Amino acid sequence: MVCVFKVFNITFIATKKSFFSISLYLYPYFCTLKFHVKIMKIFRIAVLSCFLVLSLNSCKKEKETDWKVEIKNPAEKIELTDISKEFYDVNVPLEQFKAKFPWFQGTVSDEDFAKNRVNPDEVKIYKEAISKIDHTKLKKELEDLFTHIKYYFPNFKTPKVYLFSSSLQMVQEPLLYDDKTNFLFIDISGFMGNNNPNYKGLESYFQKSMNPNNIVPKVSKLFAEQIVPFSTDHQKFIDLLVYNGKMMLLQDAFLPETPDYLKMDYDKKQYDWAVANEANIYNYFVENNLIFGDDHRLVDRFINPGPFSKFYTEIDNESSPMVGVFTGWQICKEYFKKNPETKLTDFLKMDATEIFNKAGYKPKLEE
Repeated sequence: MVCVFKVFNITFIATKKSFFSISLYLYPYFCTLKFHVKIMKIFRIAVLSCFLVLSLNSCKKEKETDWKVEIKNPAEKIELTDISKEFYDVNVPLEQFKAKFPWFQGTVSDEDFAKNRVNPDEVKIYKEAISKIDHTKLKKELEDLFTHIKYYFPNFKTPKVYLFSSSLQMVQEPLLYDDKTNFLFIDISGFMGNNNPNYKGLESYFQKSMNPNNIVPKVSKLFAEQIVPFSTDHQKFIDLLVYNGKMMLLQDAFLPETPDYLKMDYDKKQYDWAVANEANIYNYFVENNLIFGDDHRLVDRFINPGPFSKFYTEIDNESSPMVGVFTGWQICKEYFKKNPETKLTDFLKMDATEIFNKAGYKPKLEE
């Protein structure tokens, strides 16, 4: 944030830090002038105006950190158990491996299971996938995530985390959570990076969220889905908007330091488009009477992942996908701006229409 002001045809550009240095520099000069009283009045006005602008901007920025909380009791430490490391290690006897991970073989025959261990293509994919993972960073970020979930939901139990490679078999659904055992499985072959040669033939819009830094936001979303109640009795578009908005708001609470575009499974360009067109998107929904509509096709057009959203206009190919999720998120954010005293757990139980009405969400179109 900068402040620009002009005195005697001299233009000064000041940041908050540098503004007072400029003030001290100018003060002696003004005092030597015969009509210093009048000039000092002008100077004081300039100083006050700029200070107010800078202060207001600082206040505005502080509102963006509402979900940053002080946590005194962090969740327990986790260990990342790499199943595939032992599976592809021929020095580990197969029977020993099966005894340690009895559920990993599934329905695969013993013969095929043994062959897979020495399959050069599978081994190559695993080695590339695991090389992309920063274990220390992932461990810390998952611990931070679980700590924030536990802060808002004290009954949350930190899961046992396993890494493995499906050799690209599960890349579109790379996470598995078993609530009975409280095991979380992360398929690292699903996070080797956008445009990875191994992903040839896979839709490009899927690949945008197949980077290592997408792991933790996807894990956060997985647990948000476990928390946010969903009723099949509510099928209006507003219910779907707010349902997804609630999950995104949990992303804010669980991942206060994570960039918003990662929470949306967007790349930066897609997120910037959604932000720039926020009012246009909402205006389209309103003008076409979609907010309280019950057309099931709206899910595919504006909620589900895809290459773009389907407005059925010439801008479709340029648009970001899932703009309904983005809009629902903004509605929920607006509700909390106007009702900051609401407890998160109470908010999740609220009816979508009530949230929408109390939010008063009306983004302004730029002139």
